[in-house]
Amino acid sequence: MKITFIGAVQTVTGSMHLLEVNDKRILLDCGLYQGKRKIAYELNKNFPFDPAEIDILSLSHAHIDHSGNIPTLVKMGFKGKIFATSATVDLCEIMLLDSAHIQEKDVEFVNIKREKQGKNLFEPLYTQDDAMRALEHFVPVPYEKKIELCSGVEITYHDAGHLLGSAVTTINITENGSKKRLVFTGDLGRKGMPILKDPTPIHNVDYLITESTYGDRIHSPEKDVKAHLADLIMKIALNRAKLIIPAFSVGRTQTIVYFLNQLYNEGRIPQVPVFVDSPLSTKATEIYSRHEDCFDAEALEMMMNGVSPFTFKTLEYIEDVEESKKLNRMDGPMVIITASGMCESGRILHHLANNIENRHNIILIIGFQAENTLGRKLVDGEKNVRIFGDEYRVMATVEVIDALSSHPDKNEFIEYFDNIETKLEGVFVVHGEVSQSEALAKTMESRYNCSTIVPSPGDTIEI
Repeated sequence: MKITFIGAVQTVTGSMHLLEVNDKRILLDCGLYQGKRKIAYELNKNFPFDPAEIDILSLSHAHIDHSGNIPTLVKMGFKGKIFATSATVDLCEIMLLDSAHIQEKDVEFVNIKREKQGKNLFEPLYTQDDAMRALEHFVPVPYEKKIELCSGVEITYHDAGHLLGSAVTTINITENGSKKRLVFTGDLGRKGMPILKDPTPIHNVDYLITESTYGDRIHSPEKDVKAHLADLIMKIALNRAKLIIPAFSVGRTQTIVYFLNQLYNEGRIPQVPVFVDSPLSTKATEIYSRHEDCFDAEALEMMMNGVSPFTFKTLEYIEDVEESKKLNRMDGPMVIITASGMCESGRILHHLANNIENRHNIILIIGFQAENTLGRKLVDGEKNVRIFGDEYRVMATVEVIDALSSHPDKNEFIEYFDNIETKLEGVFVVHGEVSQSEALAKTMESRYNCSTIVPSPGDTIEI
C-alpha cells in the first residue's frame, strides 16, 4: 500500500491523506485549507489528483478543516461513497451548507468593492447547491461496527472524544497475503473534558497516522479556565465593554457556554448578557440533543435532571442577521460568541471590525490558530490587521485560554498511545506545525522505539 500525505502536513489545516491499496484509492478526510486567501483558494480548488479517480472517502469528523472541501471534490468529479459516523453525517448536513453560505456571502461582500474599483469579480469555491449534491454521497456508520470498504480493506470507527461524532479510524488491510492494521487518529480528544465521552483506547496497531496539534505543550489545568473567564467578565462589566470570543460553532461554542453556565449558576459572574451569534450553533445544539449516546456521564445526568448544559438566564442565541448587526450598535457589557474560530470568515469579522479599535474591549482566543489566519495574527500581537481589505488598529486586549483545547497535549498523547500494547512498525506525524510534529515524533520514537516520520506535503510512503 501507499500513503500520500496531502493536507494538514506540517500545518493544522486542510486534512487530506490518500491511501492506495488493492487497486483502490481511498481518501482519508477532505478538509478546507485555511490561511492567506489567495493561496487557500488555489489549494482548495486544485487537487493534486483527479477527484473522479478517488473510489471512497472516509471522514474522521465534521470540522471544516477535515470535511470542508468535500463539495469541491464532488463538484470536480468524485462519485464514490463517503463513510462517517451518524453524528458526523448530521453535523455535515448543516456545516457544509453553512460553509457554502459563508463563502457566497463573503464573495458577494468583497465583490461590491471590487466592482466599484473595476476589478475582476471573485467566485465562491462552491455553492449551497454544490454542498447539497455532496451530502447525497454520505453513508452513516455506527461506532465499533466493522465495515468493508472494498476487497481487503475493513474500517472501524472508535469514539475520538474530540467533537460529537469524531472518530479514530482503524483500517485492517489484507494485501498480497499480508495483514496490517493502520490507525488514523483524525483529531484526537482529551480525557475529562465536558459533554463528550473520553477517547476510546486502541490496541494492536502496526502503522499510525497521528495528529500533533499540541505535540510539545502541556495544557493549563481546566480549573484555571473558569477563573480566567470570571476575571474577564468582571473587567468588561466594570468598563461596560464587550468580550468577543471567536469559536468554532460546533464543539468549542458548546464548551464555552457550558463553563459560562456553571459560572452563572455558581454566582461567580454578574448577569452580563451572553449572545451566541451563530445560526449554525443553534442547529448544532439541536443535533447534540439527538446524539446523547456520545455524552459523558455528567452531561447525561444533567439532561436526565431536566437541565440543559447549553442554556441559562442571560444567554441568547442569535440567528437573524439584522439582530446580529444590532449587537454592534449596543453598548456593553456583553459577551459575543461567534464563528469562525480562526477569525477567517462569517460574523466574527464584522464584530472585530466594529470593536477591535476600542481599548476597553477584550478578544478571547480559545482555540488553535493556524499560520497566516487573522486569529493567529491577533495571538502574535500584530498591531494592525486587515479585515475585509481595510486596515484596523488592534486596540482591544487579546487574551488566550489554551486549556479549552479539544486536542491532547504531549502527556495526553503518550497516555493514549501507551494503550497500543504491540510494537509499532511506523508512525506518521501530521496535523501540526513543524515544531509540534517534530517534538511528538521525537517523543514517540524514543518511547516506542519505532520508525517515526514527519512527512512533507505531497510525500508518498510505500509500505
